[in-house]
Formats: sequence, structure tokens, C-alpha cells
Amino acid sequence: MTSASQRPANPIDVEDVRERVNAALAGFMDGQSALLGKISPQLGPVADALRDFLLDGGKRLRPAFCYWGWRGAGGPAADTGIDRAAAALELLQASALVHDDLMDRSDTRRGLPSVHRRFEALHREHGWRGDREQYGASAAVLLGDLLLIWCDELFLHSGLEPAAVLAAKPVFDLMRTEVMVGQYLDVLEPVAGDSTDEGALDRAQTVLHYKSAKYTIERPLQVGALLAGAPPELVEAYGAFGLPLGEAFQLRDDLLGVFGDPAVTGKPAGDDLREGKRTLLVAHAMRGLPAADARHLDERLGAPDLAPAEVAGLRALVARSGAPEAVEARIEELMRQSLAALAAAPLADERARATLLALAEAATVRKY
Repeated sequence: MTSASQRPANPIDVEDVRERVNAALAGFMDGQSALLGKISPQLGPVADALRDFLLDGGKRLRPAFCYWGWRGAGGPAADTGIDRAAAALELLQASALVHDDLMDRSDTRRGLPSVHRRFEALHREHGWRGDREQYGASAAVLLGDLLLIWCDELFLHSGLEPAAVLAAKPVFDLMRTEVMVGQYLDVLEPVAGDSTDEGALDRAQTVLHYKSAKYTIERPLQVGALLAGAPPELVEAYGAFGLPLGEAFQLRDDLLGVFGDPAVTGKPAGDDLREGKRTLLVAHAMRGLPAADARHLDERLGAPDLAPAEVAGLRALVARSGAPEAVEARIEELMRQSLAALAAAPLADERARATLLALAEAATVRKY
């Protein structure tokens, strides 16, 4: 990690980027809401739900990395085209979250009802016919798909030069494929995998890379770079910086998902254990526990009748396994790799290097 003397004097100069992305999203939703209104007044709740979901104050981490990838490649600071292209990543993230909440049966997202629960409530309030939960699930699938369509629309019509968009589009498309197949592998592991076998760590690593690490940091950086006409060596350098950083970010998130303070994380204590997430942390715990304890953790992880006291017991097992220490050590090693790659990257703008350093620390140094 960096010392205090190495940190930029003005850390994480991203608030302006966040505001600009929010403005791009709001403007885009104005147009899409008008379109939905022309199709049918019955689509008002759809427009309202998507606007609320998109403009609810998310961290805008992916757009920030996209923007600073652009700046590091020599892209100009004041360009509404990059604001809109970066905002398209937030539409992709929103699509993934709508579907993820449905698959995880989550009731809330950032303190608001998840989309499927919102439409269940709409069904209930109006006294409509049929299965309320099925209606909510159907609405969430369709709204998530709509967001995925819109992310492509906003990216393609960002206002940047068509040649630049064409150059970045293959990586943009690859990113979307990676996150979807990574999500599938994550869904597959609890039903088909054996968390106690030798391949569990490798499978967890694959899920981590494709569901999160590449999608969160590496690909957004590379998309921003390609939009600015970056040479291949910078695109490669962003990969060397972004992939280990994305892995470290997700490992920190995994620790928070088990040991995080609800007052800090906004999630119930041990939420990942309750949801049955087969993370790299859990895979390390399985290997570090006696066989009987590993079997118990494997059998009870994500059980529908898991009570709070049992969640606490599973947390104690994970803590006793030595897995948190192994994950912390891995985070430190990944950060060393990532920051070394950033220091050597041939950036066109040193302010971008300083801001990427600050973003890296903010993404991985988060309290329990």
C-alpha cells in the first residue's frame, strides 16, 4: 500500500465525474420516460422504477474508472460524450443488479425495495389477479433486459466519434459476456459444486474474475482508453493494473459480506452466509477447517432456515479457519501487483495516475 507521502494531495477527484454521470443518466431517462409514455400510460410505473433505481446514489465506480481510463489515455476533461459512454456502464450495472436481486431473493437494494418486490407491492396495492410473486419476478426480468438494451443504446449514441466507439465496442461487448457467464457460474456452484473438493478454489477464482474483477475495473478502464484512441501498450497496462485491483476489491467485499458491520455496509451481519455465496473466502475456509466443520459449513451455507444464531456460528467457523487472514494477505499481494503496474503504465496525464491511485485505495481499504 502507499505511504501518506505518496498519496495525492487531492485524493479521489471524482465527485465531478459522479455528478456528470448522474446528469447524463437523468437526461437519458428523461428521453426514455417520454418514449415509454408515448407507448402506453401503463408504463408509468416502469419509468418511475427505473429512474429511481438508476438515480438512487450508487458509487458510480465503473464510470469513474472508465472516465479516468479515458483521461489517462489523453482524452479531454470536458467532453459530454465520455460522460454518456461512462454512464452506459451504470445501465449495465443496474441490469445486473435487478436480475441479481431476483436470483438472490433480496428484499432491498440500497435501502429501497428491490425491483421485483416493488412490482409485487404494485400488484398487491391494485388487487390484481394472479400470482403476485410471479408478476414481480416477470417484471424484474423484463426491466433488467430493458436496462441491458438501453446500455447499448446510450453507449452507441454517446456523441463520441463513431470510429472511437467502434474501437471500444469489442471490449464493451466482451465485458458484458464475461459478467453474464460469471454470474451463471456463480449460480451453478451452490447446486453442482463441492466446496470441499480440490477444484473449489479454482472455481471460486474463476467466478471472482469474470463476475466481478474484470467487469468492475479492468474492462471499464480499457473501454475508456480505447474511446480515447489509446495504444495497445496502455490498454495492456490497464489490464495489469485493473485485474488484480478488481480481484482485491471483490475479496474485500467478500470479507465485508461475512464480517461487515451492518451500520457500515448497509447489509445484515453475515449476509453472504445467509445467501449461500460460495466465495473465495468460503473456499479457503473449507480447506482450513477440520473435515466435520467443513461439511457443516458446506451443508448449512445458504440454508433457507438459517437462524441469526446459526449465522453467527458459521461466521465463527470462517474466522477460526484462518481464511480471513489468507484473504487479507492475498489482498495485500494483489495491491502490490496493481500499484506497481500503475506506476509503470505509460499514462498521458499524471493527474489520472494520482486519481487512479486514490480510487484503488478507496476500493480496497474499506472497514468492517
